[in-house]
Amino acid sequence: MKKRFITPFLLALMLPFAACAADSDNKVYVEGEHYDLISPPIRTANPDKIEVTEFFWYGCIHCFNLEPVIQAWKTTLADDVDFRGSPAAWNAGMEIHSKAYYTAEVLGVLDVMHPVIFQAMNVDRKRLSSSDEIAKLFTDQGISQEDFSKAFNSFGVGSQVRQATSRARAAKITGTPELMVNGKYRITSRKVGGHGEMLKLADYLIEKERQLAGR
Repeated sequence: MKKRFITPFLLALMLPFAACAADSDNKVYVEGEHYDLISPPIRTANPDKIEVTEFFWYGCIHCFNLEPVIQAWKTTLADDVDFRGSPAAWNAGMEIHSKAYYTAEVLGVLDVMHPVIFQAMNVDRKRLSSSDEIAKLFTDQGISQEDFSKAFNSFGVGSQVRQATSRARAAKITGTPELMVNGKYRITSRKVGGHGEMLKLADYLIEKERQLAGR
């Protein structure tokens, strides 16, 4: 077999390109520096899927600005990934907004109402501090007052609000928006350096979970 040798001159030419590829395509994220490990991990809804959770609040301008980016990113997720929203509720005012989210989900109108509620609080500057204010948003979109009230005051919606609050506490969420990947990793824009970087890191951790699962 004929042997091929790389001269020192050719090696010197190749090294900068190799270094460049490593920097651009294989960014390494470090636990504790770019993201945090959640211990103990939080059980996900479907163990056969990789779950990404967004902790948000409708009154958070950063969540509002992230929303269109999140919506576009969701369309790129593979079938083995589940995305779920988890409204934060650290006080009574936030709790009523959390109920609005789960009410929309129960009524099957989340895709319609989610942007409407964000718009009301961040663009129209409505506080939405009462169930009557929230009800009007729903009825303006064609949902009956009766259907809204039944869902909004239901045990199921109240239970989901409590579960979301417990989830945020277990994940040690300190602000919004924050992301959690598969109940194991917490991502904040503060650590990773911006909303776009949060999603790049989420992609990285999704792939990490695939590899751990041998998929």
